[in-house]
Amino acid sequence: MKICVAGAAGAFGRKHLQAITAINKVKVVSIVDAVPDSIQDLAKEQHIEHWTTDLNESLARSDIEAVILATPTPLHAAQAIQCLRAGKHVLVEIPMAEKLVDAESIVKTQRETGRIAMAGHTRRFNPSHQWVHHRIASGELSIQHLVVQTYFFRRSNLNALGEPRSWTDHLLWHHACHTVDLFQYQTGEIVSKIQALQGPIHPELGIAMDMSISLQVPSGATCSLSLSFNNDGPLGTFFRYICDNGTYIARYDDLVDGYENPVDLSGVAESQNGIELEDREFFSAIREGREPSSSVAECLPAMRTLDLIEKQLR
Repeated sequence: MKICVAGAAGAFGRKHLQAITAINKVKVVSIVDAVPDSIQDLAKEQHIEHWTTDLNESLARSDIEAVILATPTPLHAAQAIQCLRAGKHVLVEIPMAEKLVDAESIVKTQRETGRIAMAGHTRRFNPSHQWVHHRIASGELSIQHLVVQTYFFRRSNLNALGEPRSWTDHLLWHHACHTVDLFQYQTGEIVSKIQALQGPIHPELGIAMDMSISLQVPSGATCSLSLSFNNDGPLGTFFRYICDNGTYIARYDDLVDGYENPVDLSGVAESQNGIELEDREFFSAIREGREPSSSVAECLPAMRTLDLIEKQLR
């Protein structure tokens, strides 16, 4: 399968390129990025035959079957629709859109074109969260309270590589999106109650730097989410599953119990890399002609919940 990675020179574009090297019978034949020097150097480094600054150039290639979009968030919705209308399958990084109406447009276009369209909700694929999901499905665990901390230090507009960003990240539509989708995925329910607060708007970035969000589903399970771009300390997102039968803490692909004893994840999936597992699901769904886990349609309820949170914050 020949594919294109757009936004390839960015932090997540590079993670997808690395993940794909572990997947058989998939080849990146084209990469796209806005910075000519960066993308040209990356193509040479990775031995990729074609590079461009114009996504349309890659979409015009008949040999390319699918596209992974790791481009700036404001471009996600328009580019996902662009790929689908060009007849390509598409995996669009989280969030698929910054507004509910744009997410709905992606789902509508996917249904019209019949192509595979998947959102990059990596938390569904991390072995740590899969381990919990399997035990919920088997009846061994039931979530009582999911407590999540999402902490970064981003008082200037830099990306994960420490390079200047051309766009501004968002606590709600990007980082809370991970947790909202995961909470609804793990409980199998849609949020029915919301309480949300945000701190002052940053004078230059134009976004709230701190948020507190509480969610509840009809069964009574709750989620407490604390988010900050002001945290000068350990960075990342940490999930504490408080269940009826134990407590578990997920840190990306790793899992420990409530006493910090490691949980063996070796038999959960064929890889310990959540991004690789996400990409594997995308390629498998294309080959098998089925809807993938984390399809844009399956993730639309999370976008609806985000929209409700945003309205409450206003």
